[in-house]
Amino acid sequence: MAGNSNRLANDHGLADGASLAVKGRSAQRGFTLLEIILVIAIIAAASVLAATAMGGGFKGMQLKASARQIASNLRYTRAQAIATGEPQRFVIDPARHAWQAPKNHHGDIPPKLGIAFTGAREAASPERAARGEGAILFFPDGAATGGRIRLTAGKAAWDIDVAWLTGQVQLRQATVQR
Repeated sequence: MAGNSNRLANDHGLADGASLAVKGRSAQRGFTLLEIILVIAIIAAASVLAATAMGGGFKGMQLKASARQIASNLRYTRAQAIATGEPQRFVIDPARHAWQAPKNHHGDIPPKLGIAFTGAREAASPERAARGEGAILFFPDGAATGGRIRLTAGKAAWDIDVAWLTGQVQLRQATVQR
């Protein structure tokens, strides 16, 4: 047996079997932790770039997030009208890029996004209507005055539609006609 290890050691240009064990261990193939982390970082960066390119970039992500937030608060306003048994008002102010819902729910829309409101401006108070604000009024039975809020960023757009008969809030992707 000792002769065998010496023969293998001599085949590799080594003096003894102990050196072969050390040499064989360092010659194993594999990846270092640093190499694995580097590959994962490159894959993650490529994934982020691909996702932003497909989704319209940062503006596209802001657009979709803002549309979802407004739709969510319109649904909240409807639920408050049903729960309290009293009409509830959702107000949007395109000039200030802001919205307001019942119980001090309010938010801002990023200034780089375009806002268009189509609906019954009479649902807003006279002072608010004079300032260009719009409102959607939800009734205790779930119905609403209806309307559409369109958010835009470049050629991308999201419509938040409120059905007047049912008060149902729908969010859908749209395109801007130029």
